[in-house]
Amino acid sequence: MDQIESYRALALQVTCHAVNTLSDPVAVRERMRATIERLHAQIRASISFIGSDVRLVVLPEYFLTGFPLGESIAVWSEKAAIDPDGPEYAALGQIARDQQIFLSGNCYERDPHFPGLYFQVSFVIDPTGQVVLRYRRLNSMFAPTPHDLWERFLEIYGPESVFPVASTAIGRLACIASEEILFPEVARCLVMRGAEVLIHSSSEVSSPELTQKNIAKMARALENLAYLVSANSAGIEGIAIPFASVDGGSKIVDYTGRVLVEAGQGESMAAYAEIDLAALRRYRRRPGMNNLLSRQRFELYASSYASTSFYPPNTLLSGNPERRHFLRMQQETIDRLAQMGVI
Repeated sequence: MDQIESYRALALQVTCHAVNTLSDPVAVRERMRATIERLHAQIRASISFIGSDVRLVVLPEYFLTGFPLGESIAVWSEKAAIDPDGPEYAALGQIARDQQIFLSGNCYERDPHFPGLYFQVSFVIDPTGQVVLRYRRLNSMFAPTPHDLWERFLEIYGPESVFPVASTAIGRLACIASEEILFPEVARCLVMRGAEVLIHSSSEVSSPELTQKNIAKMARALENLAYLVSANSAGIEGIAIPFASVDGGSKIVDYTGRVLVEAGQGESMAAYAEIDLAALRRYRRRPGMNNLLSRQRFELYASSYASTSFYPPNTLLSGNPERRHFLRMQQETIDRLAQMGVI
């Protein structure tokens, strides 16, 4: 595998065409197909404009479908989730092959081991069209996660599946899903496994002011000495929420926490920048106060994590709940932490 130490990454800011109002399964799949065709054209045109050294293109969170608005978990799984070997991945793989890029995004995906449920999955497809990384979101407010099925998930997939890192021609890639940028442990565990480029598919509020997530993006890059490529939606079409509630601010952050480029609002290819892996690797190997990775003393914290439980695992092993299950579990966790004197 020939290594590419310098290339352009593109956080492609595109509109999400939601499927919530569609009741016909054929119409839902047709909308997904149309979305992928539109993305193929946009990616081809963007690379033609930016240059042939674009090697990584990142798409926003749930770019194929939007997010559930009132649909039950079982209904959304049937309606909007895709299969690991389904036609949608095949079509996305065709984009990666045609453009000779690594293509990353985030979608809802069914799992044959957990019928009636779905995971929110961030993926990376390589230039041969193969999925080389599949990260299942670990922290979610209203969706099933591997942690909710922890014992069974580990039995099936093993611990190495929890924080996957892909060694590729464009560096060691890892994915962080949406709101998980606010959970520093996710990025840290990925970097413990060698991640150099953190890929962040999101659909979030943008603002001229620093948002919580934008503060977190800079912090995750700085504290882990990693590039971060974050793609946001350019609005969501087809739902009652105002279109531009999640629109703008796709960005690329370097390993010092500096924002290299940031898009405004609307569909945009403006968020592209160089990923200089050689410079990153030199920085990580240089002694000094700024080399935060080499100064980490994880033993200091290990016993605190090992002996403490806040939100409990395995809460979905006994059945397929409605979404109110997650609010109930959060309230029970808050009550328990209050009784313990933690909060």
